[in-house]
Amino acid sequence: MAPKVLMVAEKPSIAVSIASVLSGGQMSTRRGSTEVHEFDGMFQGFSAHYKVTSVIGHVFRSGAGPGYPVRDLRSVDFPAAFQDWTATDPLDLFQAPVLKTESNPKAHIRRHLSQEARGSSHLVLWLDCDREGENICFEVIECTGFHVKEGRKVYRARFSSVTEKDIMKAMSNLVEPNKDEALAVDARQEIDLKVGVAFTRFQTNYFQGKYGNLDSRVISYGPCQTPTLGFCVQRYLQITTFKPEKFWAVHPYIIHNGYELKLEWERNKLFDSNVAEMFQKLIMEDGVVEVTGISEKQESKTRPSGLNTVNLLKIYDFDSMGSWFTSLPMGSVKFIHGWGRFIWLSGS
Repeated sequence: MAPKVLMVAEKPSIAVSIASVLSGGQMSTRRGSTEVHEFDGMFQGFSAHYKVTSVIGHVFRSGAGPGYPVRDLRSVDFPAAFQDWTATDPLDLFQAPVLKTESNPKAHIRRHLSQEARGSSHLVLWLDCDREGENICFEVIECTGFHVKEGRKVYRARFSSVTEKDIMKAMSNLVEPNKDEALAVDARQEIDLKVGVAFTRFQTNYFQGKYGNLDSRVISYGPCQTPTLGFCVQRYLQITTFKPEKFWAVHPYIIHNGYELKLEWERNKLFDSNVAEMFQKLIMEDGVVEVTGISEKQESKTRPSGLNTVNLLKIYDFDSMGSWFTSLPMGSVKFIHGWGRFIWLSGS
């Protein structure tokens, strides 16, 4: 019997694209928690039976219960013993254990992966090529049981897009998943949880009854949202306290070879009208200015080239946003199929 190769993508549309390319369109599809596409082919020089399926983002999540602000539901949570605000000192939360729960129990993704992994000797991970994707890789490894059984091999596909060229290149250059990047996400999630919960409970209790017009039922704190709010307030105060001040500038023009040229004044602007008028009179009376430099440049606008996902991530920092595939459905669909040159971005 041919060895079985299980491939797991981050969402169903990616799984379909991968299976279609590797099978040449000759595949069978059956339903499960997410669809499973099956076909026969070659894998690293030997015949194999492929099964390609997907998760739906993170397999595990935080329980968005009382005690901390709802952020992305893809992190960790405290045990029930630490959920009671009155019985737990916020300081104790920093030493409290944490746990993970399944992100969408009704989807049964964990059970789905465990079932599809039975009898498979090779696991190929097609998750997004960022830290969040690397973290999901190890969630999949745990759910499939590949982390406890010897003799079964795990591979990581590194790809920029799901075009045929990139998929085939990734299959020819499979690597090992990066445990350090996955642990970095675990650490960030735990820090976010503990800081957010501890400070939310502390400042909510602190502000109780302090201000009559303050709704202090829950005053949430987030490692990202609170500093960002501070920047917004700082900018608002700068705008509201800004006092405009009049200024004057001299803008002489000359005619050269039939063309009107605007000269740039080195001093740019003055806040004293009398001094500005003095310079204006000097120019008007003498008609002589000293040209200290001449610059000439030619500008052209070329059609922008399309971006693959890696270059897009370098330009737009989606690290703190988690999986951007789930954040930009329309843009990702256009890009996946290779005919979208621009991706529409939207966020708060």
